[in-house]
Amino acid sequence: MSPTNDTHSVLVGYILWIFGFTGSHRSYYGKPVTGTIWFFTGGLLLIGWIIDLFFIPGMAGLADLRYQAGDLDYTVAWILLTFLGIFGIHRFYMGKWITGILYLLTGGLLGLGLLYDLWTLNGQVSEINQRESLVGR
Repeated sequence: MSPTNDTHSVLVGYILWIFGFTGSHRSYYGKPVTGTIWFFTGGLLLIGWIIDLFFIPGMAGLADLRYQAGDLDYTVAWILLTFLGIFGIHRFYMGKWITGILYLLTGGLLGLGLLYDLWTLNGQVSEINQRESLVGR
């Protein structure tokens, strides 16, 4: 029996869903395109937002299958990006010291770095976790 690959929390998804018309829950689960669409359309005029109430467990399950569990926690990385991203704290958490310092000095590279990280954070964390699991063998 293999351990579960629990990378993305359903509870965190529902908390983000409260602000879901901004697309935050979709970005958290690795759906940056629809997250961006939700952001610019108010959750598809709130209709998509309401429908997502029922899709969150499925999105969490798909994210668990898609992303690599490991020492770095996705939820911690997302919280750091959401609340302290402009200071690069999420990058320090991932061990990316040089870009963390750049974010700290430039306000998240004037916001463009933050947009990049909103689209790619799950992949970045997964890549680091995968690399660390291979080194640990």
